Amino acid sequence: MKIISAQEHPALESSSAITLANDVDPRTLDLTGVTRIDLQFPAFTDGRAYSQAFLLRRRLRFAGELRATGDVLIDQLVQMERTGFDVAVLKDGVNASAAQRQLDRYAGFYQGSAVETQPQFAVGVRPPSR
Repeated sequence: MKIISAQEHPALESSSAITLANDVDPRTLDLTGVTRIDLQFPAFTDGRAYSQAFLLRRRLRFAGELRATGDVLIDQLVQMERTGFDVAVLKDGVNASAAQRQLDRYAGFYQGSAVETQPQFAVGVRPPSR
């Protein structure tokens, strides 16, 4: 996951990038030509963007960039990455190097995620032949 500061987050200037409010159902959108979706966390206690990210990755098979914006804190980054986010735009005042250390702390997970659906023990295992 890429971590950027709020100052490094450019305004959307293209029709291929959209901002999605956290109360919008992604299944209602036409994602043709969309390469980036900014999902909003208006408060760190509001986790609806996690569900949106999961829906976009798993059900809608969105392969473009998912960007977490708003009240993004360090302790949310691992869960954001596991639900399908590619980029996290940190809230003003949050230290980017501390955020990277938090991500680096967890090199792998036993369970699957929104992006890598197989659990760690099953990665590279072939099903038995009949």
